[in-house]
Amino acid sequence: MPRIKICCIASPAEADLAVSLGADILGFVAEPASGPGVVTNDAIRSMVCTVPPGVNTFLLTLRTTAPEIAEHVAFCGTDSVQLVKHLDPAEHERLATLMPPNIRRIQVIHVEDDSVLDLIDVYTPFVDAFLLDSGRPNAAVPDFGGTGRTHDWSISRAYVQRSKLPVFLAGGLNAGNVGDAIERVDPFGLDLCSGVRSNGQLDEGKLRAYFEAVRAAQN
Repeated sequence: MPRIKICCIASPAEADLAVSLGADILGFVAEPASGPGVVTNDAIRSMVCTVPPGVNTFLLTLRTTAPEIAEHVAFCGTDSVQLVKHLDPAEHERLATLMPPNIRRIQVIHVEDDSVLDLIDVYTPFVDAFLLDSGRPNAAVPDFGGTGRTHDWSISRAYVQRSKLPVFLAGGLNAGNVGDAIERVDPFGLDLCSGVRSNGQLDEGKLRAYFEAVRAAQN
């Protein structure tokens, strides 16, 4: 069964709900990111302290220099950092010296076309996993996730097949399409935010339906 990450966690109640229904990973979106669930660093730090053992915590950061990223992770206390923007390989090398080795690094790849396949070799020496999303970092008004859009899953499938590292799939997933996503992409993990929300809030009914759809896809 794929690892399930519920992102955009905005309150202790949302964290508790996601964990109670089976989330393996909680994602916390730090300011000044876009999309739902953006919270302060103080709020992230407070919520991370209450997450039970066995559930991983990802900090989504827009910072792009090694010292800033290391400082951000140290303050928030997550066990992983999700790098929303592309990070220069030199900064990845510096980051390895500034963060404890047990902090996992996940590089987000926004799938706009098949040129992203060239990034596998660029980042593999420096990260622990990839996360394929549907942001548009090069748009006139950039966005970096939480869009509710899917992307070309045939590219994601090729990425999974070529990568030696685990690959998470994000972007527009919901109970209605997650079974198809699992069959077509075969990702290591699934990451979702807007697909289990109503009016910006985590929706228990949608979340339950999502977990049921994931389990059904394994049968």
